[in-house]
Amino acid sequence: MSTELLCVLALLPIIAVAFFLVVLRWPASRAMPVCYLVAVVLALFVWQVPGLRIAAASIKGLVIAGTLLYIIFGAILLLNTLHESGGLRAIRKGFTDITPDRRIQVIIIAWLFGSLMEGAAGFGTPAAICVPLLVGLGFPPLAAVVSGMIIQSTPVSFGAAGTPILIGVNKGLFPEQAVHDYAQQIGFSEWGDFLAMIGVKVALLHAVAGVLIPLILVSFLTRFFGRNKSFREGLRVWKFAIFASLAMVIPYLIVAFTLGPEFPSLLGGLVGLVIVTTGARKGFLMPHKDQHWEFDESENWDPDWTGKIEISENESNTTMRLVKAWIPYLLVVLFLILTRLKALPLAGLVKSWTVTLPNLLGTGITSEFQPLYLPGTIFVLVSFMTYFIHRIDPASYKRAWGSSIKTGLAASSALVFTVPMVQVFINSDGGAAGYAKMPIALAEGVAALAGSAWPIFAPFIGGIGAFVAGSNTISNMMFSLFQFDVGRRIGVDPSWVVALQAVGGAAGNMICVHNVVAASAVVGLLGKEGLVIRKTLLPFFYYWLLVGAVGYSVVWYAKDGALNLGTVIAALIVLTAIIVIRCGVIQKNKGESS
Repeated sequence: MSTELLCVLALLPIIAVAFFLVVLRWPASRAMPVCYLVAVVLALFVWQVPGLRIAAASIKGLVIAGTLLYIIFGAILLLNTLHESGGLRAIRKGFTDITPDRRIQVIIIAWLFGSLMEGAAGFGTPAAICVPLLVGLGFPPLAAVVSGMIIQSTPVSFGAAGTPILIGVNKGLFPEQAVHDYAQQIGFSEWGDFLAMIGVKVALLHAVAGVLIPLILVSFLTRFFGRNKSFREGLRVWKFAIFASLAMVIPYLIVAFTLGPEFPSLLGGLVGLVIVTTGARKGFLMPHKDQHWEFDESENWDPDWTGKIEISENESNTTMRLVKAWIPYLLVVLFLILTRLKALPLAGLVKSWTVTLPNLLGTGITSEFQPLYLPGTIFVLVSFMTYFIHRIDPASYKRAWGSSIKTGLAASSALVFTVPMVQVFINSDGGAAGYAKMPIALAEGVAALAGSAWPIFAPFIGGIGAFVAGSNTISNMMFSLFQFDVGRRIGVDPSWVVALQAVGGAAGNMICVHNVVAASAVVGLLGKEGLVIRKTLLPFFYYWLLVGAVGYSVVWYAKDGALNLGTVIAALIVLTAIIVIRCGVIQKNKGESS
C-alpha cells in the first residue's frame, strides 16, 4: 500500500472525531464509541493487528480513563467543598476587589495561575482547578472551559516540572545512536545538556507565539460570550493583555536559559502572577472604571453555555477572610511542587507505590499508575484538610461528596471510549500487514507531501499527536525520533525540528478530545465538547502556523536568507495582529469621543 493511502487511512479516526464532535456536534458520549469502532476496524482489517493486542490496548485505555476520572472527581470535590464552606464567595469578592472586569480576571486566573499550575503538575491540572474557579466567580461554564483550553499551549511543554521534554523528547530520542552521535558532533557530550538546548529552542518558539495568547483569550471571551458578540471589546484591553503575556514569557525564557526545562512554566507563571496582580491593584494599564466588561445576566445566556454545576450567590452565611479562603489552593500548589521536584524526598515517596498491570493478555502492553502521585489524591487530601480548616459542618461536607460523585460519574460515558480509542490508535503496530503504527503512518504521509516545507508542518504533526493521545509527552515520545530523521533528511538542523514537534504537541492540548471532556466534566458541561473544540481550533491554527513559519525561517536562513517563505508567513500573521489591534483601538476611541 502506498504511503499516501496509508496516511489517509490513518487519518480516518481523527476525521471521525472532527466530523461527529465538531461538524455534527454530537456529545462525546455518543461520538466517541463510533470513533473507537473506526480505530478498531482499521487496526483489525487494515493493519491486521491481533484482536488480543487491541483488547489489551483498550484495557490500558480504561485504566488511564479511570485515573482521569479520579482527577476530575478530586477537582469537583475541592470546588464543592469551598462552595459549602463559603470560601468560594470570599475568593470571588477578592477578585472583584481587584477588578470586576471579567477580561482582567480571566487573564489572571487562566493565563497566569493556569501557567503556574501547569508548571507544577501538568496533565490537565490547570483546567481542573482554573475552570471551576472561573465558574465560581460567575463565568458561564462554556466560557470557563474554552478559556482553560486556550491557555493549554505556551506553558505545556514545561508542564509537570518539564515532563514533556525530560520524559517525552528524552524517551523519544534516547534509544537512537545517531541522535547521540549528532549531539556529540555539535558539542554536547552530556545528554542532559542536549535536552536542555532543545528546551531553550522550545521556549523561544513558545515565547513568540505566546505573546498574543492572553489577547486571543480575552477577545474570544467577549466575541463568543459577551452581550455584543464583539472581538473589539477584548481588543480594548490589549495593553494589559500584552503586559500580562510579557510578565510571564520573559521570566519563562530566562529560566529556560539558566535553569533548564524543569521550571520555566512554574516560575514564569509565579513571577507573572505577582507582577500582574500587583500592577492590576495599582491600576496599571487597567480599563477605566466606567469601561469594565461584564457578562449579560445569566437568564439571558445561551442554554449551551451552562452545565449541571451551578454556584449560587448565598452558599454560606459565614464571612471568611480572603487568606483563609485561598489556603486550599495554596496547599494544592505546595503539595504539587513538593511531590514533583525530584530533589525533594516526598517526590520519591509518592512514586514508590506503583500499580502495574504487566504484559496485558500476553501482548507486551503494560499499564501502570501511581495513586499517590495523581493530582486527584492531592485534591481529595486538601478537601479533607479544608473540612477542618474552614470548619464545615458534616451535613454540608456530605453534600459536597454526594454531588461530586454524581458529576464525576457523568463523565465516565465519554472517557471510557475516548481513551481506549487513543490507545488502539497508538498501539496499532505489530500487525500482520507490517505497517508502522497509525501515528507514524500519518506523519510519514505528510512528510512525503511536504518535502523541504516540512518545518511548517512539523508542529501540526505534534499537535495531531496531542489531539489523539491527550498528552504533549506522549506526542513527543511518538514523533521526536521521526521529526529528527526528517530534519536530517531535508538537510536542516534536526534539533529545531524536534523543538517544533514539542511546541506543536503543546498547542495540540487546546483541541485534545479527552482534555476537553475532562475540563467540561469538572463543571458539569458534558455533551458540549464539540462546541469547545470549534472555538479552540482557530487559536490552535494560529499557534501552529506562526511557530511553523518561524521554524521554517530559522532552519532555512543559512540557505535562503532572511527573506524566505517562513519569514513572509510570520510577518503576515504579525501584521494582521497589528491591524486587528489597531482597528479595535480606533473603534474604542470613536466610542469614547461620541
